[in-house]
Amino acid sequence: MNGPLDLRILVLLLADVIVRYIAYAHPAVGVALLVAVGVVTLLYLLMGSDSGGSGPTSP
Repeated sequence: MNGPLDLRILVLLLADVIVRYIAYAHPAVGVALLVAVGVVTLLYLLMGSDSGGSGPTSP
């Protein structure tokens, strides 16, 4: 990271707020969206783990 708040963190926080609002306003759509976010996160962690499941490493 280049500073106290990286652009990636801001994007993740914005996505979190959007997902939380959708889950609150429309529970059926929110559940499906939260499951999708969980699956993508799990795949991201599994695909980037070379030696222990700690997630992707920086080059």
